[in-house]
Amino acid sequence: MAAPPDPPWALLAELTHGCPLRCAYCSNPLELTARAAELTTDQWADVFAQAAGLGVVQTHLSGGEPLLRRDLVDIVAAADGAGIHTQLVTSGVGLHEERLARLVGAGLRSVQLSVQHTDPEAAERIAGARAFTAKERAARIIGEAGLPLGLNAVLHRANLDALDGLVELALSWGADRIELAHAQFYGWALRNRDALLPDRAQVARARTRVERWRERLAGRMELVWVAPDYVDGVAKPCMGGWGALSLTVAPDGTVLPCPAAADLLGAAAARVTEHELAWIWRESDAFNRHRGEAWMRDPCRSCELRTVDFGGCRCQAYALTGDATRTDPACHRSPDHGVVRALVDDVRDPAKAPPRYAYRTHTALP
Repeated sequence: MAAPPDPPWALLAELTHGCPLRCAYCSNPLELTARAAELTTDQWADVFAQAAGLGVVQTHLSGGEPLLRRDLVDIVAAADGAGIHTQLVTSGVGLHEERLARLVGAGLRSVQLSVQHTDPEAAERIAGARAFTAKERAARIIGEAGLPLGLNAVLHRANLDALDGLVELALSWGADRIELAHAQFYGWALRNRDALLPDRAQVARARTRVERWRERLAGRMELVWVAPDYVDGVAKPCMGGWGALSLTVAPDGTVLPCPAAADLLGAAAARVTEHELAWIWRESDAFNRHRGEAWMRDPCRSCELRTVDFGGCRCQAYALTGDATRTDPACHRSPDHGVVRALVDDVRDPAKAPPRYAYRTHTALP
């Protein structure tokens, strides 16, 4: 009998799929949860109580845009009351002084603010909405409230050459941390992949700039670089291992090993409205099917990196091959790597091929 899994330490609480933005790189599912199907305040409070009992110590309150939840203050209070450290992950749209003060009073500990570009017009093209001024204001009031501020920029063809400006923006907005994360191709981002993929020269330039900034920022601001697995040919670790460190609760209470696993798992994913969180984490097929190494086939099974990258991303393997047990095609050792390599080889000069995005036609569902 297999040993029980270690307890999770982190919870991504996706409070809603509603959002005022229509970002071309959005990794939320193509089929969004309707607002009427979202967990209630009391149900979220129960989720946090169960999560704390399971071992969770930190939660990211995310979406969509969590500020669309009118009960967000109560949700923060419930998580804090359960002893869980709370971070708000937000676009900043809808954040104002009075509401932030109430969130802080309820136990909010930090904020992660998304930013699409340093140029407001370019940011609007990427996000499909005007939001730069709202983000700038949000950063100011977060700083005035004394909360730790992190900036998150999803990198892709249209903003990778603006990397220097993004770091300078984070400094000018008083951020403690900036995460420069290359677009992950799930959900809507997969639909826009051809318009988002950077070319190798862009990535090489950006990597050089990141190293220079790390030297300059030492002791001033943390800089996180999430590498582009398509371009590098190196599989990214699968959430520290499938069902190993964290869990995601979707707006309707579906519990997932990672935010992108909804399409892979389908009806096999359990909900907190039907099962205890502890049972889902320890016993459910959804969390056990790719745990450890037993599920692996070669080249993963015999690869010395299997305890480093955990076989790569199961959701990406499923999205690109239809089989979640295959080696992640982003890995250069994968028999399917040619699919990814051909996509990168086909990227046109970004300066000569301005991206054209497909935007969601609706963002705040009834």
